[in-house]
Amino acid sequence: MFRDVCTALFSFILVLAACAEAARTLPDMRADIAYKSGSDLSDYERERCKLDLYLPAEKKGFPTLVWFHGGGLTGGSKSGKDTTKIAQSLAAAGIAVVVPDYRLSPKAAFPAYVEDAAAAVAWARQHIGEHGGDPRKLFIGGHSAGAYLTLMLGMDLRYLKKHGIGQDAIAGLIPVSGQTMTHYTVRGERGQGGRYDVTADDAAPIHYARKDTAPVLLIFADNDMASRAEENEYLAAVLRATGNEQITVRKIADREHGSVGHRIAEPDDPARAALMEFISMHSETR
Repeated sequence: MFRDVCTALFSFILVLAACAEAARTLPDMRADIAYKSGSDLSDYERERCKLDLYLPAEKKGFPTLVWFHGGGLTGGSKSGKDTTKIAQSLAAAGIAVVVPDYRLSPKAAFPAYVEDAAAAVAWARQHIGEHGGDPRKLFIGGHSAGAYLTLMLGMDLRYLKKHGIGQDAIAGLIPVSGQTMTHYTVRGERGQGGRYDVTADDAAPIHYARKDTAPVLLIFADNDMASRAEENEYLAAVLRATGNEQITVRKIADREHGSVGHRIAEPDDPARAALMEFISMHSETR
């Protein structure tokens, strides 16, 4: 009986130790931080311009990824199940994740949501050091509409410049299955045609293609939305034609538009592996 008691006690101690270790690796999450302030903000801005911050446990000097949710610029939330899983899993792997909400169409119109995205990046650059991160290792990414916002910030320098942020302040861009032409929601706001019409005006990331962008990792699915893979491949070709040598393209097999983003939360996901490798490589050069 004494042996049984000792065995049970030893097992209990092991369980407690495992729980303590798990607790040490759980990310620290801070919710609903306002990233815009001022008396001139609309009620809608006050409602939407908040972010959640996921921090690696017991680490310092870590890289940070500002991750924009998808939803066609008309929906989505920083609190969505898939977005939350991605943020939690990356933070557990040692990367801080800033997940902002932003204003949505039709309550807001272009360029409001891009301006919000820039303000969220500015908040991250200004404040991540207070939470233990290295502001030099600042990455921007997102899925679908979030990828479009990522590309707009990375290609059109005006938005970040309003916050005193130059292109060299961004360590890299990670758009996942984003539109590189004018987003169909923006075209709809402007009465410019159907979902798959092609426009490359001032609201198109490709309009601002140039040689000196931050490093870019373009991720999309082998079974993505119609023309999405081709848009991304064309952007890569145009950037390379400018002499830009910092472009990486990853087409992920056995994925469609949703899963190529959502499954980044999974440890063995190939898109996640590409993202992690990209962040590690470009953090080392900062």
